[in-house]
Amino acid sequence: MNRERALKVVLMLVGLLFLALVYPLMMFVRQEPALAMMLSVYVTLGIFLLLAARNPSANRSLIIFTAWSSFAHAALMAVQAFRNFIARGELVGVGVLIVIGVALIVLSPAEPRELASAVGGKARSLGKLPTPTIPS
Repeated sequence: MNRERALKVVLMLVGLLFLALVYPLMMFVRQEPALAMMLSVYVTLGIFLLLAARNPSANRSLIIFTAWSSFAHAALMAVQAFRNFIARGELVGVGVLIVIGVALIVLSPAEPRELASAVGGKARSLGKLPTPTIPS
């Protein structure tokens, strides 16, 4: 399986996993409003990950955001679990989020060279970057 196909599979699986959080979201709306708000963000992210699976290269920033926000969430959960703010059983979620983040970083599409050169060319034309000169 090539890298892009693997990324599409991961995006679909993570998107469906996040979308499945709609069920606990409905259960926690009254009991834990802050948790329900966080779950609503994950459900929304799940929808956009499913859409991104169509064309991962065009959605690189969303993929990178998902990876790094997963790392941030995992780090916070780990600290909370080790300080006994939340149950130690939540460390399973930490592992899942780390796996998601690593998979997305490893499989994320490379930054397109055309975009990087286009940005540099546009900046040069606006006088932001010096125009390269060829020595005579």
